[in-house]
Amino acid sequence: MSSELPEMRASDAERERVAEALREAVAEGRLDMEEFDERLEAAYKARTHADLEPLVRDLPVPSAASAAPERAEAGDWAARIGGTATSRGAVGIVGGFQRKGGWTVPRVFTAFCFWGGGEIDLREARFEDREVVIRCIAVMGGMQVTVPPDLDVHVSGIGVMGGFDDKASGTGTPGSPTVRVTGFAFWGGVGVDRKVTKAERKRLREERREQRRLERGDGWGDGRKTLE
Repeated sequence: MSSELPEMRASDAERERVAEALREAVAEGRLDMEEFDERLEAAYKARTHADLEPLVRDLPVPSAASAAPERAEAGDWAARIGGTATSRGAVGIVGGFQRKGGWTVPRVFTAFCFWGGGEIDLREARFEDREVVIRCIAVMGGMQVTVPPDLDVHVSGIGVMGGFDDKASGTGTPGSPTVRVTGFAFWGGVGVDRKVTKAERKRLREERREQRRLERGDGWGDGRKTLE
């Protein structure tokens, strides 16, 4: 695959189409999990078509610049939107906090840490509403926000003598709730990363093993038929 305008800036939709192609490739056994993680991270960091194209050059997918239809997954997300918020905030002062697993994210969640740290994991979470805001305030501390690859995420925090990572910003699949991560870090840092869950990793590995088993079985069957 090639693009006639490799230096053209990539859109969020194009980055997400490449990410979807990578997810399909790992499910089919074309990529191992290490390759998938590396390429997925590079896809969400990509700025131009030239950055995206090498990620899928050896895969049977269309160019990042061509508009392949996105798979609708609205039904999957619908089951995760609605319900009563588990908590509306978290504090870590000379310590830490965690929000992970099947918790319900409120419309506005405020997290604060001072000389401490926090972990906010949305990969298995439900969402009180279709749009939520996560405010992260880190003072001489750090926070990590982990989101699934197919979630609509917009990061707009500020770092003052610290860092507020926006590399995970990008559109999600149809029906995805919108998560806005904002706030500031002072002498500290807030990171936002896209990762699949351990259960999803396991499922993908099992699918890949099953695909290889079927391929070996098909080959053996053809061999026996030829001998007969």
